[in-house]
Amino acid sequence: MNDLELARKEITRIDGEMARLFEARMEAAETIAHYKKEHGLSIRDYARESELIKRNRQHIRRSDIESYYVQFLRDMIDHSCAFQSRIMNGMRVTYSGTEGAFAHAAARRMFPEAELVAFPGFKEAYEAVERGEYDCAVLPLENSYAGEVGTVMDLLFSGDLYVNQVIDMPIVENLIGCEGATLESVRTVISHPQALEQCARYIQRRGYETRTYSNTALAAQYVRELNDPTVAAIAADEASSIFGLKVLDSEINDSKNNTTRFATFSRSPNKPVSGVKREDENFILVFTVQNEAGALAQTLNIIGAHGYNMRSLRSRPMKDLRWNYFFYIEAEGNINTEDGNDMIRELTAICAKLKLVGTYYANNVGKQK
Repeated sequence: MNDLELARKEITRIDGEMARLFEARMEAAETIAHYKKEHGLSIRDYARESELIKRNRQHIRRSDIESYYVQFLRDMIDHSCAFQSRIMNGMRVTYSGTEGAFAHAAARRMFPEAELVAFPGFKEAYEAVERGEYDCAVLPLENSYAGEVGTVMDLLFSGDLYVNQVIDMPIVENLIGCEGATLESVRTVISHPQALEQCARYIQRRGYETRTYSNTALAAQYVRELNDPTVAAIAADEASSIFGLKVLDSEINDSKNNTTRFATFSRSPNKPVSGVKREDENFILVFTVQNEAGALAQTLNIIGAHGYNMRSLRSRPMKDLRWNYFFYIEAEGNINTEDGNDMIRELTAICAKLKLVGTYYANNVGKQK
């Protein structure tokens, strides 16, 4: 047997072994897909994928074939994600609003393979998941321009769902109109009050009159039905394509840093691996404290003493107790560790009510870092 025959025989043996390993890997990916569906997680995790490639490429000793192995890994990851996508194809996700709204775009970015179902309000979308009718809900936590979304904050405290991922969604407002409309023909713009406020300087500069509408996407739909070149809507670019309108002017926000943070809510909490540290790990706590001097400060001191850096602290009035408040904290780090468990035990001893709302990796879907 010559060298060619020996090499081909070796490749045949290796291919057989690789086929068994490939099948085992895809079965592990299948388990991951079921976990992601149950916990409301996106298929792609670009930070994890980068970490996997960085770690595994170190196993290659020959520099001249390392780049081929990296491409092999990327292809393997893509195949794995495609397989997971097929498994998760029956996933049903709720959001508040309508098709073409920013909430719809956020849900589509998180779950491109899922069936998205619109609800008229945050509470309705949330409770549909609580009842087990849907897999998860995508709802806004806060806007960089308008602040927190109070209704969703209240659901965090009173509801039973968990936050398992959070993304930052840039809010880009556009002026959109029907065929034949121009910037000069428009006399009136309609949109959600918040969108009108966010574009106030632009509207004033152009001398437009304004009318409020319940939703940016519904405003776009109304403009299509009205088919009047003197009336335009302020909405997302996605709404223009959905309703067959044209963009008359882009990025008309007064602030170019307008961003909304959207969260995924599901019935099961996600617990990141305790032994692996990632810079984008975060957790959310809501709690009440005893009505005594220094109670809140003591709580914050415990969190700081365990090395967790707080990103935000907010208070919200409790609906059933006048002049009583609950507190909302987001902090950086993995709380599913021995140190995190110790912190929770200490907080439980001094908080009247304490709830770990969820843990998540920040900004990890939609586009590769």
